[in-house]
Amino acid sequence: MGQLPEGERSDTWLTYSEQKHNVHLSHALTTLGDTRRARESQQRALELSAPTSTMTRTLLTIDGAACSHHDGDSEEACRRTVAALTGLSDGYRTGLVRRRAQDMYEAIPAQHHRERAVRELRDVLAA
Repeated sequence: MGQLPEGERSDTWLTYSEQKHNVHLSHALTTLGDTRRARESQQRALELSAPTSTMTRTLLTIDGAACSHHDGDSEEACRRTVAALTGLSDGYRTGLVRRRAQDMYEAIPAQHHRERAVRELRDVLAA
């Protein structure tokens, strides 16, 4: 980020801001299982995101939930994902947000699919 000219670091659709960088880095690090660094990126991205950035904030919440799953707490991961999804209007429960939540569900081993929190996540996804 520091090597980009100032004009290319502003927060517009055509530039690559620090906020966007941290959102993308959060997901990459989460996917790789580097949960400590992923959480740092999530926190920084949240600090830089407007309170009205519903989709971005939801994706970061789901990344945080996936970190909980990577760290061995699938129940907490499901609860956080359910809370993120149920806090959204139907229009936001589609596309990338739904895909990330579905990925979270699919990452949980089948032998845990009868647990309450996992069932709740499945039910929210099915709605």
